[in-house]
Amino acid sequence: MTEQPPPDDQNPFRGTPFEQFFAGGAPDLGQLFSQIQSMMQPYDGPLNWDLAVDTARKTVAQQTDPTPSQKQRDEIADAVRLADHWLDETTNFPSGVTSTAAWSRAEWVVGTTDVWKVLVEPIAASSVGALGNALPAEAASMGGPILAMLGKAVGAMLATQVGSGLGAMAGEVVSASDIGVPLGAPGKAALVPANVARFAEGLDVPESDVLLYLALREAAHQRLFAGVPWLRDHVIGAVTDYAQGIEINTDRIQQTMEERLRGVDPSNLQNMQELMEGGLFDIPSSPQQDAAVKRLEIALALVEGWVDEVVSQATAERMPNAGKLQEAVRRRRAAGGPAEETFASLVGLELRPRRLRDASTLWGSLRTRQGVEARDGVWMSPHLLPTDADLDDPLGFREGSEAPDELSADDFDAQLRHLLDSGLDDSGGADDTPRQE
Repeated sequence: MTEQPPPDDQNPFRGTPFEQFFAGGAPDLGQLFSQIQSMMQPYDGPLNWDLAVDTARKTVAQQTDPTPSQKQRDEIADAVRLADHWLDETTNFPSGVTSTAAWSRAEWVVGTTDVWKVLVEPIAASSVGALGNALPAEAASMGGPILAMLGKAVGAMLATQVGSGLGAMAGEVVSASDIGVPLGAPGKAALVPANVARFAEGLDVPESDVLLYLALREAAHQRLFAGVPWLRDHVIGAVTDYAQGIEINTDRIQQTMEERLRGVDPSNLQNMQELMEGGLFDIPSSPQQDAAVKRLEIALALVEGWVDEVVSQATAERMPNAGKLQEAVRRRRAAGGPAEETFASLVGLELRPRRLRDASTLWGSLRTRQGVEARDGVWMSPHLLPTDADLDDPLGFREGSEAPDELSADDFDAQLRHLLDSGLDDSGGADDTPRQE
């Protein structure tokens, strides 16, 4: 009679991160599947967004979230209208606002989800893919059905974490463009009155001034992204490049998973949820990721710096409290809050401009020396954008170049077409790489 090998030798996951799940023989898979299925509904893509949004809204509901009153909606509409009037005098970009909104925190979550999907899904897909890449081919093929189920469970768990991060951010953001990228529908200038009021606390500035100042920033963001059609894809493309640059370190993931799986009860769903917390897929950044992060940081700094500069010009003779509000916003954006830190720990990216002050100085210096046309003309093409080295010497950007003659509208359009056409690469596509000097 042939002697049967010990139970552990029959484990198809022997020598893999999942060995602990099946040590000593197969667990009660029926119970495991039942518990996993109870938390999961069918969904497409790497993340269960229905679950993420539901989690975010439940996080928001943990504190008071009043629905904005009609008075608040009218005040925001009036503030954005006045802000656009002031900005007309500080930039040649026309208004990008087509509608206004006063959002509750829960409405911010719902109103920004479509853009968050674009930002988060590439990173989530790469992280979830690490689950299968950490296994040898034999184990992956033998455990296919189990891995498929666990992959969905991981997607649901990550959705819970992303939802918690978005819910936390909803408690802090003051507008649709507060992280530097318009997160709402194009042209919709939206503010969150409850968070505007919280931001105003302790500033010793009338809340009406705070609202108008934040409306100016929101309207300026809308102008820039509407006036520079390639900019949104340029920023989001850096996030996508970051995700595509994830290099799976199988040995490191295997070691991490073995450490965390040791002693885990697979039939205890709460135990499995805790397993995913704290960055199971924390992976050293690749050179491609480092380049993408740098590109994103520079782009966000240039956007925020330009907004800072044009709002400063718009308020210089009109709002005595503008300097105090500018400094408060700069500190807040440069440091980031707990919610931003939470989200950064989930997706591996910090959506905040580290070099806002340098960028604002660069745009202001260029305007002083060469005028508004030269400052805003830099946005004609990604090839013209200042580089990291330019931010090291913001006063010297284009110091040796002459100010252009003022262009008519037709000449401006012709120059823009020429710049964009000359920026095409041999394949006929636009090269997004900023110019290097």
